[in-house]
Amino acid sequence: MDNKEFGRELENRTKEFAVRIIRLSITLPNTPEAKVIKTQITKSGTSVGANYREANRARSKADFRNKIRICEGEASETQYWLEVIVKLNWLSWEKVKWEHEECGELLGIFTSAANK
Repeated sequence: MDNKEFGRELENRTKEFAVRIIRLSITLPNTPEAKVIKTQITKSGTSVGANYREANRARSKADFRNKIRICEGEASETQYWLEVIVKLNWLSWEKVKWEHEECGELLGIFTSAANK
């Protein structure tokens, strides 16, 4: 697989991740506290793919690295919110496991790309 094909595949993967995060956030309780977490996880979870798409259209290597580092931060933040959701018993580990693991894999990809 060449870099262009990998980039397209990763764009699709991050888009699917965003959709799954949105669907997960819809299942959270409808309390004032949960609304805050819903907003946070939806913003960070959807930002991963949006920033990755921007990185693929970067004007320079430095611009690419900067945008990839934003992806890293957003993925890490999303993992954090997933862990908080489980800790609060709003959702079980089984319900967030795929998203948490996918987030970890994306974080690894972005960390590797940022350090090249």
